[in-house]
Amino acid sequence: MRLSPLFIAITLLLFSHTQIEAQNINEDQYDALEYRLIGPFRGGRSSAVTGVPNKPNLYYFGAAGGGIWKTTDGGRIWENISDGFFGGSIGAITVSKSDPNVIYVGGGEKTVRGNVSSGYGIWKSVDAGKTWTSAGLKKSRHVPRIVVHPTNSDIVYAGVMGNLYKPTQERGVYKSTNGGKTWRKTLFANANAGVVDLIIDPTNPRILYTSTWRIQRTPYSLSSGGEGSALWKSTDSGETWKEISTNKGFPKDTLGIIGVTVSPINNQRVWAIVENKEKGGLYRSDDGGDTWEQVNSERKLRQRAWYYTRVYADTKDVNVVYVLNVRYHKSTDGGKTFSTYGAPHGDHHDLWIAPENPDRMIIGDDGGAQVTYDGGETWSTYHNQPTAQFYRVTTDNHFPYRIYAAQQDNSTVRIDHRTSGRSISEDDWEATAGGESAHIAVDPKNDDIVYGGSYDGFLTRVNHKTGTVRAINVWPDNPMGHGAEGMKYRFQWNFPIIFSKHNPNRLYTFSNQVH
Repeated sequence: MRLSPLFIAITLLLFSHTQIEAQNINEDQYDALEYRLIGPFRGGRSSAVTGVPNKPNLYYFGAAGGGIWKTTDGGRIWENISDGFFGGSIGAITVSKSDPNVIYVGGGEKTVRGNVSSGYGIWKSVDAGKTWTSAGLKKSRHVPRIVVHPTNSDIVYAGVMGNLYKPTQERGVYKSTNGGKTWRKTLFANANAGVVDLIIDPTNPRILYTSTWRIQRTPYSLSSGGEGSALWKSTDSGETWKEISTNKGFPKDTLGIIGVTVSPINNQRVWAIVENKEKGGLYRSDDGGDTWEQVNSERKLRQRAWYYTRVYADTKDVNVVYVLNVRYHKSTDGGKTFSTYGAPHGDHHDLWIAPENPDRMIIGDDGGAQVTYDGGETWSTYHNQPTAQFYRVTTDNHFPYRIYAAQQDNSTVRIDHRTSGRSISEDDWEATAGGESAHIAVDPKNDDIVYGGSYDGFLTRVNHKTGTVRAINVWPDNPMGHGAEGMKYRFQWNFPIIFSKHNPNRLYTFSNQVH
C-alpha cells in the first residue's frame, strides 16, 4: 500500500505534537497523588525503647528506619509521632523522670550494619511527642544513648558515635544544662572511638558510666576494637571522666564494644559485657568499678558483639541481670548463670525495665517493639507496626501490578497494589524468591517467575504458578561459617540481580565478579 504525502505529513505532525506534550508535562498534575500504606504491618528493626515510670500503658520506641512511635494502651495500637519533623533512623530515646512531657531523641542507629543509616542530631519534645524541635549536635550522625538528670530535665547527656566511615572530632560525651540549647563535650577518647553506651546511676545522678568503642565501617568490612575502646566513670556529673577498664580484673588485651549497667538496689554493683578475643564475657564489680571479676564467658551472651552487647540491671533485685543477643538472657544469681528466653522476634537491641515493677518491660528487636506485664511470660504483638525496613523495591507487569520487596530479618513479600475488596490485608501478601537482604528480579516474559537473593550469595527461583522453588546459587557450596578468604566468590549483603534490558533471557548477578 502506498501512503500519500499528506497522510505522512499529518502523522508526523501528530507524533511530534505528542512528543512535545510529553516533554512539557506540568508537574502540578502530580500534586493530588498521595502515598498510601499497603503493608506489611509486621514491625521492622527497633533500636531504642522506653517506658514511663508509673504510667503502665505508655511506651515509646525508635525504629532503625521508621521514626518514633508511641502507644498509650500497652502496645495494642502504635502511632507515629515523628513524621514531618526528622528522619527515620533512631539511635536513642529517653523520657524525663521529672517531667514525662519532655522527650529527647537521638538520630542514627547503633547497630553498625553495612547498610546502617545515620541521623540528624538531637530532637526534643516538651508536649509528649506532639511537636518536636531540633536540640543540636546536627553532625553527630549516630547517637546511641541519651540520659536525663532525674530531677532536672534541662540537664541532659548524649553519647555520640560520630561518622562510622572516617575519623571525626564529633565523637564523645556531650552535656547540656539548658535543655539542649548548647552542648559541651566532656569526654573524647580519640577521633576513631565514639560513645556506644551511657548510663546514669539511678541513686546518685553525679555518677555516670560510659563506654567508648573504636569502630570503623566500610561498605565491605567492619573493624572493631583497639585504642580508644574503654570503660569510663564520672563522679562529678559528667564534668570529668576516669578510665576504669584498666582496673584490676578487667581484660588487658584489645577491647572492642562494651555495654554497662549499674544496679539501682546497690550502686556499687556494676556489670559490663565486654568484647575481647580471649577473655570476653560478662564482668561484675561490687565496688563501683574499682575491681572486676569475670562471672560468665558463655558465647551466647557475646556472639556477634558489634550487633548486640547490651546489659540491664533489674530494678528490684540486685542479683537479677539481663543480657541481650539473638535471644535475651536472664540471670538470677548475679550473672554466674543465665537462662535463655524468647520474645516474639529475635535479635534484641534495647530493653527498658519499669523502676516500680520489673515485670513490666518493653524490648526492642529486629521485629519492632513488644511489651510485657508478666516478666516475659507473654508479650504484645509486633504485627501492628508498619516499620518494615526494605532494602529494594520493584514491580511487575501484571494487571493489577504487584510490588516486590525484601524486609530486613523477615522474608521477601509480593503485595497486590490493589484488590477487589475494601483494603489490602495480610491475605494479599505472600512470600516470594530470596531472603531478607534480596534484590528481586521478575522474569519480563512471565510475571509468575521471580528471582531473589539473600546474604552470602544465596539465589533462588520461584514459580508462583506451580509453587516450585529452586536454589540456583552461582557457586553451589554453602558459604555459611566460612570467612571471605575461603569463598570462591564474595557477595555483598545486598548483591544485585537484574535482567538485561536488551535480552529478556539474560539474567545478571554480581559478586566480586559479574555472573
